[in-house]
Amino acid sequence: MTSTPSPSSASSDPEIAALRAEIEALVEEGAEVEATRARPAVAQLLDLLAAGRVRSAERAPSGWAAVPWVKRGILLAFKVGRTESFAPFAAAENTAFDGSTFTWSDRDTLPLRPADAAGSARLVPGGTSVRHGAHLADGVVVMPPAYVNVGAFVDEGSMVDSHALVGSCAQVGKRVHLSAGAQLGGVLEPVGLRPVIIDDEVMVGANCGVFEGTLVSRRAVLASGVQLTASTVVYDLVKGTTLRATANEPLTIPEGAVVVPGSRPASGDFAREHGLHLYAPMIVKYRDDKTNAATALEDALR
Repeated sequence: MTSTPSPSSASSDPEIAALRAEIEALVEEGAEVEATRARPAVAQLLDLLAAGRVRSAERAPSGWAAVPWVKRGILLAFKVGRTESFAPFAAAENTAFDGSTFTWSDRDTLPLRPADAAGSARLVPGGTSVRHGAHLADGVVVMPPAYVNVGAFVDEGSMVDSHALVGSCAQVGKRVHLSAGAQLGGVLEPVGLRPVIIDDEVMVGANCGVFEGTLVSRRAVLASGVQLTASTVVYDLVKGTTLRATANEPLTIPEGAVVVPGSRPASGDFAREHGLHLYAPMIVKYRDDKTNAATALEDALR
């Protein structure tokens, strides 16, 4: 995501600056905020998020950081919304679903994003849901069923495969492949907590889980089944070091690292007696031509 600007922090845009001031004033009112006054502001915010003009996390000179006012605005949308039932379509006649109607209940301030608002992104039919306030850039492909939550950003040419989740405010770079069953955790509170960041050209394997603000740097590869959280220790077998989150920095997977599931012996007599091991993901190599060939996406799918 190195080429993607950070628009929501740009004070030069008067529309965004005015909206930020309005949302922050509404949030300051706390429990006394009037829904009728707040609803237009949160609707404008979700429109700007969907268009990619504001983002819930940005790259700053010091690294990626959350954008608190945007996250406060999303929380405000939940607060002032009303839970209502939706019935967007009735099944056509002469089908296996003749006479049935698909319904759901949610906050009326956070509807599903219309498929015709996705631009050149492809939302393949079959159960996918993209919440309004999520951005799908040009060339994104979403396979069914998948879910992209509010505040998420999926950049150009990326693929969200079947049963994958892009959690609230998660940031996905260009030409990323989220394989089947991949899970990117979401975070709205606390508002200063940075969401999951997946940088450009990352390959996230099947049934991987990336949570709690973990940063996966450009061109890294997560093999199937890798799980990364704030408490995960990653062992770099190439450089002979360990990677872990600190009080000030989340777990960061280096650029081009290839991470696979692994294990290490558990300590203590009982563990040794029973041959017990703990999960320990490991960097076994850094990306090379052979890795590039193995992770290449078919151009025909795009």
